[in-house]
Amino acid sequence: MKAVYIVFNQAHTERVEYILDLLKIRGYSLWADVKGRGSISGEPRMGTHTWPEMNSALLTIVPADQVEALLEKVKKVDEINKEVGIRAFVWSVENSY
Repeated sequence: MKAVYIVFNQAHTERVEYILDLLKIRGYSLWADVKGRGSISGEPRMGTHTWPEMNSALLTIVPADQVEALLEKVKKVDEINKEVGIRAFVWSVENSY
């Protein structure tokens, strides 16, 4: 199993939910109003007058064979509009019940 953590501008919320439905990924946790800034070129998302936009973050645990398809879909969303921003990170899950 793999954990996939996706951080995205809230403008991408419907797209991210669509990707999960398309890939039949049912289980996830979503955090709204996530503040932060990208490590390379991302604009801050702070919910302030200066930086009004906000991110959301999503965590899903999927079989390892689903990870590549999920990452490909996330990359396609990012390529549509790099200014809006979306990133995915993957790590191994050792145990679950």
